[in-house]
Amino acid sequence: MARVLSGKWVRDEVLKECEPRVARLREIGRAPGLAVVLAGDDPASEIYVRNKVKACEQLGIYSEQHTPPATATTGEIIALVEELNSRDEIDGILVQMPLPAQVDSQRVLLAVDPDKDVDGFHPLNMGRLMTGRPGPRACTPAGVMELLRRYEIPLKGKRAVVVGRSDIVGKPQAMLLMHQHATVTICHSRTVDLPAVAREGDILVAAIGRPAFVTGDFIKEGATVIDVGINRITDRAVAEDLFGDNPKKMAAYERNGSVLVGDVHPRDVAKKAAAYTPVPGGVGPLTIAMLMVNTIDAAERRLTS
Repeated sequence: MARVLSGKWVRDEVLKECEPRVARLREIGRAPGLAVVLAGDDPASEIYVRNKVKACEQLGIYSEQHTPPATATTGEIIALVEELNSRDEIDGILVQMPLPAQVDSQRVLLAVDPDKDVDGFHPLNMGRLMTGRPGPRACTPAGVMELLRRYEIPLKGKRAVVVGRSDIVGKPQAMLLMHQHATVTICHSRTVDLPAVAREGDILVAAIGRPAFVTGDFIKEGATVIDVGINRITDRAVAEDLFGDNPKKMAAYERNGSVLVGDVHPRDVAKKAAAYTPVPGGVGPLTIAMLMVNTIDAAERRLTS
């Protein structure tokens, strides 16, 4: 039977290790500080930011939330970011995506001080990752690496395939795996014979943003499969196709009118993989945990250098 890799357990371990670091920073000066910029009225973003603020409260990290209106301009949000850049008590700045349609997201992200870029999205920090230099790493890929490390999944010399090439997950994930001596292939929607390429992976990371897209044809027998996707299914026929043999999932669908599924087909991965992350409860819990780590790292660099 395939081993289920729980992100909740890893998250709890990571946050437990953060507690003495926050306490030490308080002793030598002050708590770490995180500012979140949430513009507009995206419900998913609001929930995500609420969970980030809650994690800060649990660890004793100072946090504040800035909520420009949905009508905010690029210049107004950049002005807010620049003000946060100048404040000594703010160690990390997170600009929640997506921003309103009229805002130039790239200009906003470039305005964040790279040393306060706790999302790891600034081009300077992407360059630091590429060249193996210290700096904040994108939270979701960093969380995947923590999960692999703590479950003692071997990477050195292994073939790793990343399905998806986004700047947020796919590209940084590939670099982090390469830094741990895996041989990495990045593939995407235009890869010729994508299932055959994916089947080469001893480690398969799915981050393509399409529900249950990665089927058994993509999975090498005995592989470790990391499902980064999270998709909400509202169509009953699709829910029954994916979870018809899972009464718990179908009960959730009946209760909520929707059910979550990753980028990997849940039935296929359980049959073919040696180990895999569930959705929900796999990679998701680690993203916020690694944001806390990045914020504490930033505070330590600023307070102890």
